[in-house]
Amino acid sequence: MPRRRIGFWYRLAAVIAKPPLVVLFKRDWRGMEHIPADGGFITAVNHNSYLDPLSYAHYQYNTGRVPRFLAKAGLFKGGFVATMLRNTGQIPVYRETANALDAFRAAVDAIERGECVAFYPEGTLTRDPDMWPMPGKTGAARVALLTKAPVIPVAQWGANLAMPPYAKKDKFSFFPRKTLIVQAGPPVDLSRFDGLEPTPEVLREATETIMAAITALLEEVRGEQAPAEPYDPRRARQALRRKTAEGGAA
Repeated sequence: MPRRRIGFWYRLAAVIAKPPLVVLFKRDWRGMEHIPADGGFITAVNHNSYLDPLSYAHYQYNTGRVPRFLAKAGLFKGGFVATMLRNTGQIPVYRETANALDAFRAAVDAIERGECVAFYPEGTLTRDPDMWPMPGKTGAARVALLTKAPVIPVAQWGANLAMPPYAKKDKFSFFPRKTLIVQAGPPVDLSRFDGLEPTPEVLREATETIMAAITALLEEVRGEQAPAEPYDPRRARQALRRKTAEGGAA
């Protein structure tokens, strides 16, 4: 299937976004050979800064295969940003509403048209104190198992050094210039799930396989080893409540 043209609106977005990125950051792009030259595919990307969608989009724009992001539906409601999101083909996500399945259907349709759909499987900025990926949600795995599209893991690092997640503006640090490292890896091997019903257990295992591939790439990028168990904010909250209750009982 031929690749979709980048189009006017995506090129306009690049004209607006790329100059400040080039001025403010150095770039270390790796693994572009793993981005498919044609046909639909999925990218699964870690998320550690509000800036990293721009750094990842810059990286993939340079491969000629632009991503279609899943973004919160509220961003599509009005103004210049909403106009750009709609016209560049981004996919609104309606969480906990009757339209919640629309994003899933739109992602499947985009892949079947030969496009790339980018997932942030964690669903939000990582809350891991050391910026490692958290457990993922099952959306990327669900779409992958239905479409049989390749899943390309992508790890990125550097945007978080300039704009840490959840930091106040006075904590932003653009100088000296940080290096945005983005590395894509080979497709995740999901062959052992072929032919299986997408049960919650199958989706969980497929998601863990995808997240393990992203984490392994990030270990390579950072030159460090990730924790044996990914940070789970729900478990962390539960542990804190237990500790607080035990302290109160004492």
